[in-house]
Amino acid sequence: MKIDKKDINLYDTLFSGQCFRMCLESDGSYTIVLSDRVVNIKEVGEYLELDSNDMEDLDLVIRHYLDLDRDYDSINDILRLKCKPLNDNIGLCQGYKILNQSRFEMFITYIISQNNNVKRIIGSVDKLSKLYGKCVKFRDEDYYLFPTYEEMKDISLEELRSIGVGFRDSYIRNALDKISNDKDFLERIDFLSTDEALEMLTSIKGIGTKVASCILMFAYGRLDAFPVDTWVRHFVSDNFEVKDDIKSISNYMKNIFGEYSGLAIQYFYHIGRNKKDRS
Repeated sequence: MKIDKKDINLYDTLFSGQCFRMCLESDGSYTIVLSDRVVNIKEVGEYLELDSNDMEDLDLVIRHYLDLDRDYDSINDILRLKCKPLNDNIGLCQGYKILNQSRFEMFITYIISQNNNVKRIIGSVDKLSKLYGKCVKFRDEDYYLFPTYEEMKDISLEELRSIGVGFRDSYIRNALDKISNDKDFLERIDFLSTDEALEMLTSIKGIGTKVASCILMFAYGRLDAFPVDTWVRHFVSDNFEVKDDIKSISNYMKNIFGEYSGLAIQYFYHIGRNKKDRS
């Protein structure tokens, strides 16, 4: 199956730290484990060539996952007018998209990501999926989907420790208990403002603003959600002469970039990485 690739830069998007279940194959294609299937995506000229163990509605699934129907050109035109650093460098972000990923998977994965490195996050997520997720066959290989809430709901602290999540075991257990007590918790976020959703998520022990912001951006498409980590603090305070504290930086970004403040932060980080790679 082929779909119009539009302007997406697959490598930049998939390897930007948004997701943890992808692999660059020897033929230049990408194999991705989604919530309900495994997909291989290959760039062929102006198209994306798709293959999967489940071809039903695959074009719609991938268009949504890769956010291909959002008008990034119009958003970028707005951001160019907001500040000179973006106006001068936004071309480096051409084709960079925000992925639309599974809500429950992001809920758990970004708790695992706390004070963690990418290799360990991937290892823990893979172990969790192999132990509790559904096994699917694709191109004669076994892949494991990320477990659903029902598949994880009875997991113990000891079992969580066995997959290497460390101190995050109790945080994951708290998150599962939250859903156990409020089955519509993740769905109710749709009806909240971003500030309300942040407050709701951070009411769970072990979820701070950084993790909550990642969940909102990568599972709910909230482009105004952004984590203020050490890199963001230094970048914004150094480039915009803003006081180096979380509240000042958050207020500044929201006032300048509004509904796209989170995307602007992603762009700034991506620009910095691009420039470093090219130096």
